[in-house]
Amino acid sequence: MHTREEKIEAIGKVIDTLDVLRVKCPWDKKQTNESLRPYTIEEVYELCEALIKNDSPNISKELGDVLLHVLFYAKIGEEKGEFDIADVANALNSKLVFRHPHVFGDVSASTAHQVEVNWERIKLKEHDGNKTVLAGVPSSLPALIKAYRIQEKAANVGFDWEHPEQVWQKVKEEIAEFETEVVNGDKDRMEQEMGDLFFALINVSRLYGILPENALDRTNHKFINRFNYIEMKAREMGKNLKDMTLGEMDELWNEAKSLNL
Repeated sequence: MHTREEKIEAIGKVIDTLDVLRVKCPWDKKQTNESLRPYTIEEVYELCEALIKNDSPNISKELGDVLLHVLFYAKIGEEKGEFDIADVANALNSKLVFRHPHVFGDVSASTAHQVEVNWERIKLKEHDGNKTVLAGVPSSLPALIKAYRIQEKAANVGFDWEHPEQVWQKVKEEIAEFETEVVNGDKDRMEQEMGDLFFALINVSRLYGILPENALDRTNHKFINRFNYIEMKAREMGKNLKDMTLGEMDELWNEAKSLNL
């Protein structure tokens, strides 16, 4: 591992390289906050994929790509005379110190949950902080992650189930309400009730310490692997999936399942 001085020097080299590219490279020169944003989203998703796979070489690579975007936005801010990377780092450091009074102050917090509770209270007190408990949840977050963060923030101020097992009654209630709207044939109400059911299931995940995004992603990968197995076997038999019966495909699905795919 590198020393602190070597880490600082390495980041400095990237800043210097970016300064040169911003002047001499036609592509880098023309980039704006708006043009970079889609690439940033893509890079973050690529980092997430590497993290899910626990692929250390790719995690390192993708972190570099994300870091480049952080430095790029800071460079654009510097060119506009608004802020530079030092402002970004100094603001971050001040925030970290302020939000960790149990480390840098005299507040007590011996568990991760206590830290989270303190964190929400501190953010409400900050000069530029959130005016309401849920104001800090970005509206642009994917719905699954947003629901989890909403529930998490509400729970940190005491709005939560007393016991995890209590949430199961809510799940059953939401299933019944959805089934009622299915019978009624009301598509708008069905959508609302399905949303309520998803929200309740995300609550189940949270209360049992499971990240719903990770759980669903694992199931997505499992489905892909098993469906790919069906396609592979169909080709080996000289068959087209569209010409196979559901029973035939289900038999291959169970084969894939028995192979732990």
